Amino acid sequence: MESTQEIAVLHMRRSLEKLASSTESYGDATLMRFLIARSMDREKASNMFVQWHKWRASFVPNGSIPESEIEDQLETRKAYLQSSTAGGYPLLILQAHKHFPAKDPLQFKKFVVYVLDKSIASSFKGREIGNEKLIVILDLQKISYRNVDARGLITGFQFLQAYYPERLAKFFILHMPRFFVSVWKLVSRFLEKATLEKVVIVTNEEERRDFIREIGEEVLPEEYGGQAKLVALQDVVIPQLDG
Repeated sequence: MESTQEIAVLHMRRSLEKLASSTESYGDATLMRFLIARSMDREKASNMFVQWHKWRASFVPNGSIPESEIEDQLETRKAYLQSSTAGGYPLLILQAHKHFPAKDPLQFKKFVVYVLDKSIASSFKGREIGNEKLIVILDLQKISYRNVDARGLITGFQFLQAYYPERLAKFFILHMPRFFVSVWKLVSRFLEKATLEKVVIVTNEEERRDFIREIGEEVLPEEYGGQAKLVALQDVVIPQLDG
């Protein structure tokens, strides 16, 4: 970490001490994510960290979301977790035609956290460093109006922005139908500039080739031009982390 970043992290730790928030359990890489998300403003980054810490303690008190609490969401097998991309990021694939607006909003929020936590944890090399990221593919092929869930998509992005700062490396959208353009315009209003810059809507053959190259054929499932098989998120076993 560069000296300017080290100084910024040191100042942030001091700011957090004033807010009575302990940072002993968190490395510099974790705090740096919050600083980057708030344009290196340590006061804003500190406030964001405190809010995240409070949210995490109340929403995920046991450290993870049990599958028993999100069975309805898992049943459709709409989320897939592949191995690391060419750039070293875990690949999360969401098939929208298997999704329907949630009857239980709280369960859906827990599902979002389960998905993000497990996807990020799959990139840990024995332990969490704190700066791990993921790549997401949102596949809109075969969707109908019944599958459209602007509120759910907004919730996912808001969780990423508020509680998973700098965890998203890239967000690819595939097979966007014409009727979904207006939905995306609505959703994009809730995205921060930094998040929008990571969204790539694949619309032509050249973009598709770039997409395949960035992911890697060995990792990308056959359905998307690669050689791998889809692996449902709940079927992925995450190794025990080192103490």
